[in-house]
Amino acid sequence: MPFSPEGYLNRIGWRGPLQPTLETLTALMRAHMARIPFENLDVLLGRGIRIDLDSVYAKLVEAKRGGYCFEHSTLFRAALEHAGFHPLSHAARVILFTPRTTSPRTHMFLSVAIDGTTYVLDPGFGGHGPLVPLPLVEHLDVREGPDVHRFTRRDGEWLLEGRIAGVMTPLWMSTLEPESPIDFVMGNHFTATWPESPFVQRLMLRALTKDGRVSVMNRDVTVARDGAFEKSQLADRAALRALLDREFGMDVPEVETLRIPSVPEWA
Repeated sequence: MPFSPEGYLNRIGWRGPLQPTLETLTALMRAHMARIPFENLDVLLGRGIRIDLDSVYAKLVEAKRGGYCFEHSTLFRAALEHAGFHPLSHAARVILFTPRTTSPRTHMFLSVAIDGTTYVLDPGFGGHGPLVPLPLVEHLDVREGPDVHRFTRRDGEWLLEGRIAGVMTPLWMSTLEPESPIDFVMGNHFTATWPESPFVQRLMLRALTKDGRVSVMNRDVTVARDGAFEKSQLADRAALRALLDREFGMDVPEVETLRIPSVPEWA
């Protein structure tokens, strides 16, 4: 299904003007992340992930599914170009769970320059990612509700930090150099197929709600509403399917046979 700007804007519920301003950029990112969740179901279902624009549009817009970084950033870049922005694509090493020395450059994000300031856009990071554009300014805390993010410098690269459990925690590192599309094809293949990849080993989901968010890591579910957190555990795959329908707005019958290698009873 070819990319349709009108179809994308309907998917995210956008009714505002399209002008290349910071206000529009911020509102578009909020709308995108509010309507299109983060998920890696197709990796665990063995379907593979295609990141050409038409395939991403067919999945995230037409099929009303979610995706991970390569899919979100590919789709959002096309939308920004339609709105008159000039986004650049970049790669990062995710160091939230692994050290820099063992983390390949397998995360995709974007940047846009407006009035001399560069803003970083990361709609596909997942649970701890920023919900708004971040100015590329060192040591500037950006607050969005309970979230806090900032950039620092380390070893000649930009380091994105986010507040997790009250502590500013490194999320990813990047040189911020523009990346070639073929490198994302390689990174996506590695992320979706390498046996030790977190996306191959674990179930990871995140959806935004009107008053918070719902996050899933394997069988653990965290619902954040108005600053309060409720934690529970999925009883079985049928409960996962019901959660996807209720909180993520999508019905994926195949999850009732989903295998998660890091969950022994579902492996």
